[in-house]
Amino acid sequence: MTLINTIDISQIDFAKGDGLIPAVVQDADTLQVLTLAYMDEAALRETLDSGQATFFSRSRGGRWRKGETSGDFLNVVSVTPDCDGDAVVVKVRPVGNACHLNRVSCFGDEDAPGVGRIARLERTIHVRAQADPNDSWTARLMAQGPKRAAQKVGEEGVETALAGAAGDEAELASELADLIYHLLVLLHARNMVFQDVLDVLARRAQPAKDDS
Repeated sequence: MTLINTIDISQIDFAKGDGLIPAVVQDADTLQVLTLAYMDEAALRETLDSGQATFFSRSRGGRWRKGETSGDFLNVVSVTPDCDGDAVVVKVRPVGNACHLNRVSCFGDEDAPGVGRIARLERTIHVRAQADPNDSWTARLMAQGPKRAAQKVGEEGVETALAGAAGDEAELASELADLIYHLLVLLHARNMVFQDVLDVLARRAQPAKDDS
C-alpha cells in the first residue's frame, strides 16, 4: 500500500518521550478515533515500510503489529506529525475492530458517530452491491445501473420536499435518510464517493480570488 504522505523521521522528536511518541489512530473515512498507541522509531519505520500500523507495546516491552494475533489489521493511509514533531496521527482503513474488546473503537461503543455515519454507509453499500440481487435492494439497484439509481433519487427528493413542507420532524428525517441512502448508491454506481462532493464544497468555501 502506498501512503498518501511521507514524513521525515529525522524530524520526529522521540527524545521528549523517552524514545516513544503517542500515535492517535483514526479511521481515514469516518474520522472516528479508534485508539491511542505508542511508537518508537523502529515501529514508525515499520509502519511506513509495511503499510500496516505497528506500535511499541509498553506492557510487552517491545514491537507490536496490530492484527498479528487477532487478524484485525490497521491498513495505513497516512501518517502526519503534529506541529512539535512529538506525536502523530495515523489514518487507517481497519480490517475488523481496533479495540481488543471487539469494539470498533477503544473510546466507547459508538460506531462512526456524526457525519462518519455517511462513510460507514458507503462501506455497507460497497459490500451489499456484491450480493445476490434477489437478496439485497442495494444489489438490485446496482444491477439496473445509474439511471435507475438516479430515478430513485428523484423520487426520494420529491418525497423529502413534501415532508419538509407538510410533514412532521420524524417524517422529514426518515425521508432525508432515504434520500441520502439513494444518493450514495448513485455515487457508487457512478464510481464516485461522497468525498468527491465534499471536495466541491471545500473549494466553494474558499474565498473568491480578486479578479481586479
